[in-house]
Amino acid sequence: MMSDARKPPDAPVVPTRRAPKQRKVDVDAIPTDVVADTAEHLDADTSSTEQIVLSVTRAIVEHRLQPGTKLVEQKLGDRFGVSRTIVRQALYRLSELKLVKLEPARGAFVAAPSIKEAREVFAVRRMVESQMLRELIARLTEADLRELHIHIQAEREAVQRIDVPTRTKLLFDFHVKLAHVLGNQVLTDLMQELVSRCSLISLMYQSADDAEASNAEHVDILQAIEARDADRAVQLLHEHLATVERQLTEHPRTAASPVRAQPTPT
Repeated sequence: MMSDARKPPDAPVVPTRRAPKQRKVDVDAIPTDVVADTAEHLDADTSSTEQIVLSVTRAIVEHRLQPGTKLVEQKLGDRFGVSRTIVRQALYRLSELKLVKLEPARGAFVAAPSIKEAREVFAVRRMVESQMLRELIARLTEADLRELHIHIQAEREAVQRIDVPTRTKLLFDFHVKLAHVLGNQVLTDLMQELVSRCSLISLMYQSADDAEASNAEHVDILQAIEARDADRAVQLLHEHLATVERQLTEHPRTAASPVRAQPTPT
């Protein structure tokens, strides 16, 4: 038995350090209903790559995937029943659309736009959508108006029943619908890219829950379109986008920080 003289002094207790939190890996945030519903509306010749791109884009627009979320190739491959080669092709395409960021040796993450990029996206939207509205009003048909009214009604119903994923998608898609009824596929694709990026921006920088007001602003824009008043429609559009841009802050929310309130779609 060791004598007291030979005993080493008691060492101070050092608390065990916890490993730092890793970025959330949440590919399961692409629910099976999103995958199934996306597949249901695709043409028979749509590639597996495009199905992944569309499903991930929809999950972003519906706020099922948040900025900074890691997308694991193997999990995506299992979810869609495809090889990792197909997944890589889809992730590369999503990176071209600025919805995903590819980091060497780390993988793919849902993009987290900077405040500068956010303002640039809104600037582009003002330019593109202003001319789009003028051309739409010049070519407007009764069938176009019916299609837009049906969309606005669907928005209102989703807002009233507090169906957050559906209302979020519909409120963003109103702007894509304007391009669609104009009959310009290139413009429709461009608007889809812009509103998808705005969905990420709204998750990071917007703090207000004002879906009802957003729907009301869409109603006002549609009334100006129906009256064939291009100047009024463009003015309302600019006010609509400016309202959202004013809500941008310098305090981004990421996948690691909880969303305090459902952001306002536009």
